[in-house]
Amino acid sequence: MPESAKYLVIGSTEAYSGKSATVLGMAYHFQERGLDIAYGKPLGTSWHKEDEKGLEPDVRFIAQRLNLSADRLRPTLLTLDETTLQKHLLSDNPPDYPQILAEYLKMPGGDLVLLEGPANLEEGTLFNLSVPQVAQILDASVLLVARFHSLLMVGSLVSAKRRLGDQLIGVLINDIPSDRIEEVMTIVKPFLEKQGIPIFGMLPRSALLRSVSVGELVKQLGAEVLCRPDRLDLMVESLSIGAMNVNSALKYFRKGENMAVVTGGDRTDIQLAALETSTHCLILTGHLPPLPAVLSRAEDLEVPILSVDLDTLTTVEIVDRAFGQVRLHETVKVQCIQRMMAEYFEVDRLIAQLGLQPR
Repeated sequence: MPESAKYLVIGSTEAYSGKSATVLGMAYHFQERGLDIAYGKPLGTSWHKEDEKGLEPDVRFIAQRLNLSADRLRPTLLTLDETTLQKHLLSDNPPDYPQILAEYLKMPGGDLVLLEGPANLEEGTLFNLSVPQVAQILDASVLLVARFHSLLMVGSLVSAKRRLGDQLIGVLINDIPSDRIEEVMTIVKPFLEKQGIPIFGMLPRSALLRSVSVGELVKQLGAEVLCRPDRLDLMVESLSIGAMNVNSALKYFRKGENMAVVTGGDRTDIQLAALETSTHCLILTGHLPPLPAVLSRAEDLEVPILSVDLDTLTTVEIVDRAFGQVRLHETVKVQCIQRMMAEYFEVDRLIAQLGLQPR
């Protein structure tokens, strides 16, 4: 019966905490245990383009990965873009979004409906569709995903508990640097659990999950691919800037892993030095073409070279932003999050808390 479906909202206190990865990792393990899963994202995000079915790329990707049929997908009710906001602010009779959301309850839902929340607990309030409001309308539990920056995160989670009350079922702490894992385990987890905030998982930082494909960098930078367009699937884990003399550059490059190296199109010495280290792409600024010797070496080593009509500072800012907003659209990342959730996330404890019966 549709009424028997339980709802779990995956929220966060700040953007880019890893909600989509959490949904994908959790849902995979729920399905492994025989649970029938549905998924949706009530609030769309303005920086994603929708397809002809009104699905954002992330929603479509998760649906495909989980093999969800059309009746196991919940529609996105609105997109948080300037046009929608303006229309809403000017309207004397805006749509009753809570009423529209309540229609979810009449749809065939399986055992559990996973709903991905917006960037933080406030977003969507204007439409009465913030995470606390959605949880209330659907009588849903809320799992918060929190990226570990410092111990200050504890305050934001205690504050979230006050807002969500019993609807906060627990927290997943994500992206913990290796030198802070002990501290999270011995200080943060016991403190939060004493505050009535169960910690279902603590995921260590993963260079792979934070990495960006060369193809994504091409898109973000509006770059021209000068060679090896067949290797845009290479993953970049770190960024290096080649602006020093060649000897210093070599020492610097040797410390890096799977780098994108940003340097001037006229710095042939730096370009050749970078190609002899762990470089997954060269990004040349100033729209200057490299010498044939550089192109030839890059072809042999299967390293894409990108040319951008930007200065070095702007290029570095765009690449940095890409690392902060990583997407999940590579198989290798999906496998990584599934492995990490199996190892570091208490799936069975969450299933029990939700009152579900695995088959």
